[in-house]
Amino acid sequence: MTNFKPTLAYAKEQDKHDPINRFREKFHIPKDKKGNDIVYLCGNSLGLQPKNTQKYIQEELDDWAKLGVEGHTEAQHPWMPYHELLTNTMAKIVGAKPSEVVMMNTLTTNLHLLMVSFYQPTKTKYKIVIESDAFPSDKYAVESQLDFHGFDKKEGVILWKPRKGEDLCRIEDLENILADQSDEIALILIGTTNYYTGQSFPIKEITELGHKHKCVVGFDLAHGAGNIQPDLHKNGPDFAVWCSYKYLNSGPGSLGGLFVHERHAKNPKLKRFTGWWGHNKKTRFNMRQEFDVLPGAEGWQLSNPPILSMAAIRASLDIFEEAGFDNILAKQKKLTGYLEFLLHDLKNDRISIITPSNPEERGCQLSLAVQDADRSLHDKLTKAGVISDWREPDVIRVAPAPLYNSFEDVFLMVERLKKCLE
Repeated sequence: MTNFKPTLAYAKEQDKHDPINRFREKFHIPKDKKGNDIVYLCGNSLGLQPKNTQKYIQEELDDWAKLGVEGHTEAQHPWMPYHELLTNTMAKIVGAKPSEVVMMNTLTTNLHLLMVSFYQPTKTKYKIVIESDAFPSDKYAVESQLDFHGFDKKEGVILWKPRKGEDLCRIEDLENILADQSDEIALILIGTTNYYTGQSFPIKEITELGHKHKCVVGFDLAHGAGNIQPDLHKNGPDFAVWCSYKYLNSGPGSLGGLFVHERHAKNPKLKRFTGWWGHNKKTRFNMRQEFDVLPGAEGWQLSNPPILSMAAIRASLDIFEEAGFDNILAKQKKLTGYLEFLLHDLKNDRISIITPSNPEERGCQLSLAVQDADRSLHDKLTKAGVISDWREPDVIRVAPAPLYNSFEDVFLMVERLKKCLE
């Protein structure tokens, strides 16, 4: 967009005409010591609390107090099928069919459960491709899977790296890896939106490339769910996992989710670790039957879900449903575009944006590389009332979340950054 203006009046005018600006009032915005709103641009690390979260959780506490165990069937929102209240909206957000999605466990737990099913190495085809700067938990998970299966984890991990002197991965380099080593590669596991650079990878292209070379393809949507539209069903990866406490605003350490493509819904050859909540709902409480797996993503469930955490997720997903995810994504592109414009307008050599400039290759996060960084600039920015995120060795991550951040937030952040740089 070329008609941005670097003025507070312009930012306020954009907020005035923003069709989803009213949703900011549905969130608790942290305050400084003087009671002023902090400029909170850290939804990529922990989303803000919806104001209805307390109400949703309190309803379940009240039903527990009044009903005890009967709450499983008699609560206002019965606990037995409670996870189903989250499914339809979550499926829209990740571009899946409801049968392909379930909210359960936490991200790395779900990743391990799905690798039990989808990482089936042989003596010769056992290696796993990840991006070189994948989130550490992903790296630890794939290394431990290799070790569990008896492979050397240093030999078994193939890193998709940026070229020397570059920050971003190129798809043609992944193509070369597959062309050279596909006979040895069992799994491609990529973080859809890289936590460090903010680069969003082409899901469809990677999936087709992997399947062409007879590799299973999975994605970590930790920084993608609620931030980009991954169109998981249409793009066709075998599986995906995500957390819900970043852009999905469900609270610290809340449950994650997973996707399993419908072509695997009834595959009897898939191995899995099982638990009673993945058993046929009609006979689950008969207790003494052999395991009868549910079709689709629900069949990977292990235990009955934590209702209080799910209530917090429902509180946020109801806001997503009301706002409309297409509207959220449209604002995201414009809001982050405005942030990018203002940062370029600084014309300061100490700051460079390493996130792709193409809106289709990123979400809302911009990663700012700081020349000669020692974290001091980030600390000054924090003291100036801007909550962002520091990642070693030299990056400040800034993420204007479209549901609760405003154009004025973005303008104030850059103005305060300018003063910190001076």
